[in-house]
Amino acid sequence: MVRVEFLGPIQKEPLELDITNLSQLAVILQKDSELAQWLQNSAVAVNDTLVASLNHVLKNGDKVSLLPPVCGG
Repeated sequence: MVRVEFLGPIQKEPLELDITNLSQLAVILQKDSELAQWLQNSAVAVNDTLVASLNHVLKNGDKVSLLPPVCGG
């Protein structure tokens, strides 16, 4: 299982999913209208390392974090 966490202003509980890559995760998250608005502008980290490819392979026990853009100073 892969744990998916939503950070910052995304008000969603973590998910535990049986997926093998980020492309599968994107398909699942796009079905949720609340999350869909964040997907194009958010960074994704796997085990606290930023990744850019939806083909990134996920293994059992990985943690995926969805990092929305935020304003700060």
